[in-house]
Amino acid sequence: MPFFSVIIPCFNAERTLPETLASLRSQIFADFEIVIVDDGSSDRTLEIARRFAASDERAILVELTNGGPSRARNIGALVHATGDYLAFLDADDLWAPNKLARMAARFREPDSPEALYARIGFFRSDPKNMRTASTVGPGFLTTRDLLRENAVCTMSNIVVRRSAFLESCGFNNSLRYGEDVEWLIRLIGTGARLEGVEDLLVFYRASDDGLSANLDAMHDGWRRTLDLVRRIDPNLPASEIAAAEAIHLRYLARRALRVRSEPLSALRLVASALLKSPTGFFSQPKRGVLTAAAALAAPMLPRAIHDRAFAN
Repeated sequence: MPFFSVIIPCFNAERTLPETLASLRSQIFADFEIVIVDDGSSDRTLEIARRFAASDERAILVELTNGGPSRARNIGALVHATGDYLAFLDADDLWAPNKLARMAARFREPDSPEALYARIGFFRSDPKNMRTASTVGPGFLTTRDLLRENAVCTMSNIVVRRSAFLESCGFNNSLRYGEDVEWLIRLIGTGARLEGVEDLLVFYRASDDGLSANLDAMHDGWRRTLDLVRRIDPNLPASEIAAAEAIHLRYLARRALRVRSEPLSALRLVASALLKSPTGFFSQPKRGVLTAAAALAAPMLPRAIHDRAFAN
């Protein structure tokens, strides 16, 4: 039985999948199996996945009709994975060579939590040119933390004990946006502990046409997350909810600046956030000021300058 099962859901990922698989092959910790789940791709993704599976005895390929990333991950993790720990990797993201080694070392310690995440570098075409990186806070993440801002950022950053994933019942198959946060909140609701490590281990590829570029759908997903948190934590104060939504809207404004959204969309998101809770928006003062200033400046910038200024 392998230590890790790496679950890779794929849909029309011919442009990025080879690089993702190469980052997986570069892992210095080799005790893992690979479950590639093709979710009904219509490009060369399936051909690339087949060629990889034929060349690596650790890999299996699962072929599905299109049903969304939640279903693809669930089938890979609940039906095909055999490892003690599940490591999710999206078909456009990359791992540092020591990603699995660092996770394995922490999980082997006697006080290890049920799930781990790390710092993430954000890039557009070349991870060597990443512009920003996430941070990891002390202690275990709480449902209130996830409502305010998802420090995990992407499913490519999560590694979880298979037993804990089974207890959480996996992802909600009906969700295509916000499914990661919704699942993380249910995971924590079962009593699982989610801990961060300080290492920069994951590289997230920003995309103008990916799921994370649909800002309205992301906000709808946040509202569903709020409903779930309220059920788990019925004493959540209204002021904390307002602050959390302002932080989420600030994040969406930053996303709007990075992708090719309508010129005033970032400014509208900043205005909405400030109406909800100025305290929440400026909870990280530097980030709040820079986001507001960038949203004001963006509509006046030529497209070429805008792309250079705000690209990851």
